[in-house]
Amino acid sequence: MKKIIATEHAPKAVATYSQAIEVNGTLYISGQIAIDPLSGKMIDGDVKAQTERVLKNIEAVLIAAGYTYKDVVKTTCLLSNINDYQAMNEVYGKIFFEEAPARAAFAVSGLPLGALVEIETIAVK
Repeated sequence: MKKIIATEHAPKAVATYSQAIEVNGTLYISGQIAIDPLSGKMIDGDVKAQTERVLKNIEAVLIAAGYTYKDVVKTTCLLSNINDYQAMNEVYGKIFFEEAPARAAFAVSGLPLGALVEIETIAVK
């Protein structure tokens, strides 16, 4: 059975999608960008600051669904500039330092609202 996951502790969707969907013990979290859920606006800052905010948003959705970072099995990281890869990875590695999930990282020509990084996440119980 499909369950929609929504929390006020992560940004509201900026288009037609759900924050996350849970199906049969698997949680699919939509790509998160560095929107502050309180203000509804993109945060200021470089890719490190944006990655920190993105990971906080992901954590809020995980918690709302009853998951933790330890349940994450796959992420996809989208960067507006591949030269930001190392800086993003430095922040990312502070969360996923043991048993890191599978991951893909890509440079894209643009992200919503001028974001520098977007991360989508899959977690399994």
